Amino acid sequence: MKLLTTILSFGCVLALAACSGKPAGDAATPAAAGQTQASASQASTTPGDFGPPQGEPIHAVLGVPPNVPPPINRNYPAKVIVDLEVIEKDMEISEGVTYTYWTFGGTTPGSFIRVRQGDTVEFHLKNSPTSKMPHNIDLHGVTGPGGGAASSFTAPGHESQFTFKALNPGIFVYHCATAPVGMHIGNGMYGLILIEPPEGLPKVDHEYYIMQGDFYTTGKYREKGHQPFDMDKAIDEHPTYVLFNGHEGSLTGDNALTAKVGESVRLFVGNGGPNLVSSFHVIGAIFDKVYYEGGKHAQENVQTTLIPAGGAMMAEFHVRVPGSYVLVDHSIFRAFNKGALGILKVDGPENKAIYSGKEVDAVYLGDRAEPNLQAVAVAAQAHATGTLSKDEQIAAGKQLFTGTCSVCHQANGEGLEGVFPPLAKSDFLAKLSKEDLIGIPLHGHTGKITVNGKDYDSVMPPMGQLTDDEVANILTFVLNSWGNPGGQISKEEVAKVRAAGPPAPAAGH
Repeated sequence: MKLLTTILSFGCVLALAACSGKPAGDAATPAAAGQTQASASQASTTPGDFGPPQGEPIHAVLGVPPNVPPPINRNYPAKVIVDLEVIEKDMEISEGVTYTYWTFGGTTPGSFIRVRQGDTVEFHLKNSPTSKMPHNIDLHGVTGPGGGAASSFTAPGHESQFTFKALNPGIFVYHCATAPVGMHIGNGMYGLILIEPPEGLPKVDHEYYIMQGDFYTTGKYREKGHQPFDMDKAIDEHPTYVLFNGHEGSLTGDNALTAKVGESVRLFVGNGGPNLVSSFHVIGAIFDKVYYEGGKHAQENVQTTLIPAGGAMMAEFHVRVPGSYVLVDHSIFRAFNKGALGILKVDGPENKAIYSGKEVDAVYLGDRAEPNLQAVAVAAQAHATGTLSKDEQIAAGKQLFTGTCSVCHQANGEGLEGVFPPLAKSDFLAKLSKEDLIGIPLHGHTGKITVNGKDYDSVMPPMGQLTDDEVANILTFVLNSWGNPGGQISKEEVAKVRAAGPPAPAAGH
């Protein structure tokens, strides 16, 4: 009771809220240190790994996502010093959308930590003087109360220190465990720590660091401007964004992962949550091995693997043909409508004996087919300053059209005869009022129409996922392309039509 009172006096129920580790004594006993080679192999240890640290202390090299520190090439346990600073900062969560992240090391996910089993880790957690909140750290690879959380509660402008023995090899999540725990994790406070086995990991050509997280904002998906955290959405588990490495587009365009044909790739993939389970999949690749739940056992020839919130896994595979391999959470609306999408771009010679087709069709990637959505960000900034021009709308609308509309209406606006009506030189569009034109993407359209003298009878679903400015930019692009009459649609005009709701159904229906 006295302990609980003490913890509450610091404003946090750390030991209760954090994830606790295994009892301290499991592997660090004298008997364990003197095992035979055979039994040591079964325990993924070697004799002497749990002895005192040897040599001079080592300052850990931390990895900035998606990069991983180099493998550990030593055959003895060392004292490893880890310095990690908590920084609260505003960053883009999507083009034209900012969010206040709470970070370990200035990034979401936080810095990648790599140590060796048997190392003695001296951990320094610093909380920037600019922070507004206290923070701590719970490392799932730590054996001790709260995974270190009970020893690392750190006020702004302060530093905490604790030491732990790295007893168990594997890939482990770490996260903040200061109350309210879910809010700290939901604001991006998570990362991975790798505890390598004494023999190290098999050599590969590339290692990458990916972490999924779900984010809860007051505004809808891609609604421009600064978006605060929404506690009600978080409690109800209704995320606005589901993202790899904290930001939409963090692993696409110029940020795509890279490899060459014939090379081997190891992915360290974690799931910070705070709520959702990840169904991680690389489209067009089969994992040779998946070390599920971050442990030492591997499953082979895996298509999709589950990663629980607060869990991690290692996947190894070879890339055998060139192309763009799409990384997704295969709860698929999260990928294409909430942002959980990345690209592994593989260069090299084709091998038609393995795969004879073309590279993945860019349209399949959604608007992330574009190298970067810079024009969208420019338009959002211009609108915020009141200087948005028609040309900026057209440029942004073109990029958005590529991913949202061109799969049906085609990149040249010609549509598909008998199926999808053309948008190019469309006499149908020319006859519509602004309100009716805006209503089509907002509310959808069903039934027969005649465009340029030809009949079409298909269904266009409502594109409710688009924000007001996205609808305005796409329509402005269409009106000013392919011989159409021109014109301009504003965000405010779209908002007015959205607020009015869909038209009443015709009599008899």
